[in-house]
Amino acid sequence: MNKRIFALATVALASVIVLAGCGGRNTERSQGKTDLNAALVLGNDGVDDRSFNQSAWEGLQAWGKDNGLSKGKGINYFQSNSPAEFTSNFNSAVSGGYDLVFSIGFVLQEATSQAAQNNPDTKFAVIDSVIEGKDNVVSATFADQQSAYLAGVAAAKTSKTNHVGFIGGIKSDVLAAFETGFTAGAKSVSPDIKVDVQYAQSFTDAGKGKTMASAMYASGADVIYQAAGSVGTGLFTEAKNLNETRKEEDKVWVIGVDQDQEYLGGYTSKDGKKSNFVLVSTVKEVGNAVKDIANRTEKGKFPGGEKLKYDLSNGGVTLARDNASDEAWKAVEAAKADIVSGKIEVPAK
Repeated sequence: MNKRIFALATVALASVIVLAGCGGRNTERSQGKTDLNAALVLGNDGVDDRSFNQSAWEGLQAWGKDNGLSKGKGINYFQSNSPAEFTSNFNSAVSGGYDLVFSIGFVLQEATSQAAQNNPDTKFAVIDSVIEGKDNVVSATFADQQSAYLAGVAAAKTSKTNHVGFIGGIKSDVLAAFETGFTAGAKSVSPDIKVDVQYAQSFTDAGKGKTMASAMYASGADVIYQAAGSVGTGLFTEAKNLNETRKEEDKVWVIGVDQDQEYLGGYTSKDGKKSNFVLVSTVKEVGNAVKDIANRTEKGKFPGGEKLKYDLSNGGVTLARDNASDEAWKAVEAAKADIVSGKIEVPAK
């Protein structure tokens, strides 16, 4: 179907780290169009999480392609299997010769701050958190509450039961923005709508996500928004399994996060119709942020010490239409205009 996305974002983010099990030292300097070498340090979730981390890696790969670089030769990523590996991965990135290290996710904040302090000649970029007082660190945050508000509007306009849900990963100020924005958006359409909220306290337990989704759908929720990393794959699995037992008109919905996740929603209904259960997706332009920071750094304009904020007005967060109805999308567009103009101020927590 034709999909429209509110805006393409250019977002700044940076943090590069070498993971113990991923690649080793960067013994061969890049032979591309630039002398800059860049890497990502990832948290506990994988690079193929179909969400946040994947977006970051795709952004770095795109920058690498533009500059004649490839994995292990100018760009790399390092995946942590547990918090115990955060520090060693930063150390590996620095000793491996990476000039720019992207720290992907708020769970890495403390380890990134320490790495930046210990390595003042290395440039670090953190996304979804803020580190102050260090000239070799740029911080990039996103107004996730704004795109989540729009998702809430779409959910309330679509729900037949006046009952929606939210599944979060590990409870934090970052995820509070998703929850609060989504709830505010839904209630702006239907003040008495029921919004179930649950946190998995994990970003990797897909089984828990499936169990939570099953309970929410069984209780009457027909639209669920997830901001939970790989936990969210459990929600997609449950929605697919449930929808395959129903007529298309009785489907339940999922709202994607970080990337346009419509590609995960295809299924065949009980009455034999090819359909899709992804209503909309809140998109955080992490990949564009990584690419933007790398480009700035390459040009000698690393924004060290700055706090960069990305929102609906500058395309840092967006909403993919996916399968929203004309009625729902019209309401979303009106809400977006009011947010950008300042008429609506979306709470972050």
